[in-house]
Amino acid sequence: MENPTPEPASPALLTRRRAWWMLPLSIVLAVVALVVLWQWYEGRSQMDALREEFARRLRETDSESRDARLLAKQTQESLREAQARLFQLELKLADSQNRQLALEALYQELSRTRDEWVLVEVEQGLAIAAQQLHLAGNVQAALVALQTADARLARSGRPQFISLRKALARDIDRLKTTPGIDVPGLAGTLDQVIADVDSFPLAQDARAQPGAEGAAVPAQQGFWTRLADELLGELKHLVRVERLERTDPALLTPSQTFFLRENLKLRLLSARLALLSRDDLTYRGDLKAAVSWLDRYFDTRSGAAAAAAAHLKQLASSNISMALPTVSESLAAVRNYKASRDQAAR
Repeated sequence: MENPTPEPASPALLTRRRAWWMLPLSIVLAVVALVVLWQWYEGRSQMDALREEFARRLRETDSESRDARLLAKQTQESLREAQARLFQLELKLADSQNRQLALEALYQELSRTRDEWVLVEVEQGLAIAAQQLHLAGNVQAALVALQTADARLARSGRPQFISLRKALARDIDRLKTTPGIDVPGLAGTLDQVIADVDSFPLAQDARAQPGAEGAAVPAQQGFWTRLADELLGELKHLVRVERLERTDPALLTPSQTFFLRENLKLRLLSARLALLSRDDLTYRGDLKAAVSWLDRYFDTRSGAAAAAAAHLKQLASSNISMALPTVSESLAAVRNYKASRDQAAR
């Protein structure tokens, strides 16, 4: 038996079959589209939320940054104020330390014992005596200084000062037996002569005093006799005969006179310096030169120049080069006593 041949499907049937197969696919696609759309919407919402959160965090960060800058500024101001206060405190501390050091020094100064003060006073007196001897050659002033130091030791009444008083006594005895040189007196005389130099008259200005007038002409003499006597008297005044006991005085111009007086002052000042430095050779040489200039250029018959020449000759005869004693023994005794005392204190 033959199989019947299938009839071909109609177009409508094919369309229904195709629509039937397309329906599930459309549903699947719709579902997928819905899922994709939902995910897109969800992602967009999350992105918006993230943007808002980021914006919020950014605003908070800006606010915190402003607060941090303000806090940093306040901190810097506080730090500057603290540094200023610290500087003031350091100044006060330094001032306090200085005052403390000054008080400690004052306390140490005031805490010296009476013996130390006595030694200081005695040493100062010995230093004064040494200066008077070596710088001024004033034996009397040095003797007074030593006697004052010995009296200070005597007032203390301390038996340990006996050795010091013995050394002082030996130096005092040496000064008492030393012929003194009145250096201040000699220097004062030189100063007076220097001050009077400008008042010394020059020899070239000295004039002989006119002699006594002749006896009065008797009135009963004749005219011609009186005329002859008057002419003879006038002729006598025109020619003057004078006896000079020295060479003719030098004729000086005013400028030479000025320099002569200044050079004489310089000579006398040099003699004064030589007196203070105990340079006997220079001292005598300057005084002799000054006396020579007085005799040659000045009128030594006048009172001031004559007195100055006499004073300078007397000064030139003074011996200023004698060896003066020292107070080294007393100074050494005081220093040795202080050294031994310091060693004992240690």
